[in-house]
Amino acid sequence: MHSVEQIGRYRLERRLGTGAFGTVWLAHDDVLEAPVAVKVLADNWAHRLDIVERFLSEARLLRRADSNRVVQVYDIGELDDGRPYFVMEYADAGTFADLLASGPLPVAEALRLTALAARGAAALHEAGIVHRDIKPTNVLLRTAPDGTGRVLLADLGLAKSLAHASGLTLAAGSAGYQPPEQAQPGSGIDERADVYSLGAVAYELLTGTVPGAPGQVVRPDRLRPEVSPEVQRAVLRALEPDRERRWPTARAFAEELERLAGEVPAPRPRGRHRGVALMTGLFVVVAVGAGVAVLNLPSSSSGSSGLRVKDTTGRVSAEVPASWGRQLRDSGWDPHALGLQAGHEPGLAVADDLSGWSDLSSDVNGVFIGLSEHGSVTTQVDRLAHSGCRYDGSRAYATATWRGTIRTWSDCSGSTGTLSETALREVGGAAQPQVYVQIRQHSGDATARILRSLRVT
Repeated sequence: MHSVEQIGRYRLERRLGTGAFGTVWLAHDDVLEAPVAVKVLADNWAHRLDIVERFLSEARLLRRADSNRVVQVYDIGELDDGRPYFVMEYADAGTFADLLASGPLPVAEALRLTALAARGAAALHEAGIVHRDIKPTNVLLRTAPDGTGRVLLADLGLAKSLAHASGLTLAAGSAGYQPPEQAQPGSGIDERADVYSLGAVAYELLTGTVPGAPGQVVRPDRLRPEVSPEVQRAVLRALEPDRERRWPTARAFAEELERLAGEVPAPRPRGRHRGVALMTGLFVVVAVGAGVAVLNLPSSSSGSSGLRVKDTTGRVSAEVPASWGRQLRDSGWDPHALGLQAGHEPGLAVADDLSGWSDLSSDVNGVFIGLSEHGSVTTQVDRLAHSGCRYDGSRAYATATWRGTIRTWSDCSGSTGTLSETALREVGGAAQPQVYVQIRQHSGDATARILRSLRVT
């Protein structure tokens, strides 16, 4: 793809993913001041009229669905080199595949999330569309303005009008999620093809495993004994090779999953929340330091004066407003909490009240700084999402020493403060170490001041 920094009024920020026919970018609509996703056809397909039409067809079908359970299309256009693009809503909280990165989900949560995906499929079917490629990477999660999570179906690149589905001559779908009728060109499909794929998604959320070929699926309770007979029957019915024996509609499957989810006993509290609210930065990181002594630092009557703090190794230090320096955890962190290689690395957390750090609505002012000698901090910070917060976008940060990106959230659970996440690399230096910085503040903006004061040895 040619180097592009701006598409129409949309300023590109980072690549979200690349598929067989195009690339999706996170961009910022500078007119409406909102993040969006922009999908651009790959330049090697620009001269294939059939591929161009297929690309445009996806945008039309998404628009036709016109449902808040399906990714919305806002705009469509063409680059100077003739390649089409379309602009969609940005799902800030990842995909079902991201949820599966840590293994199977709690049973009730797996049922509830699959039911929401099935409701999205039902919306497509009501609009006369069959998806044909429902799988965890194509089910997105977005944080709603009220802080709740939304489940959205995306990627209609293989979708077709139900009115023409009986005449399909090409196989489609992904292994493990593909019903047998989609693997047999000319057999015709209907909405029950998507029911099969939804059953495969439910199976994977419950067991952490992609189901086998149609008719060769291992019973879920053999992989996870706590799956009840009723749940197992519901999922295996969706995965029936004979479509006449499946749930007749996606809506019927959703209703049964919702009923079963309501009957599952509540799980014991877990140390790490999962689901639509994904990994939440320091709210995981600080827990790693539980049990570390909290030092009560001298307070200052002036919040404008600075206080330099450092970790126990002396490798990491920064200056914070003195009024923030009431409590300090200085014994390091485990980068695995950010999705990096596990270990014990230098790090510190300083705040006026560390006990309230995990509560987004609390009036906490403070900083977390963690060093990582392995992996890309930038990649992991780009994936962070904070349920209950409004994402305000990102901006580049550069000094003579550091360069990186600052991502900012506000209005967290009604709070008047801001939350920022920053990944930093040394200018002109080695790839490692990299630095992760999280800042909570409830008045003013000390972010640049703190980052400028950062010292790493």
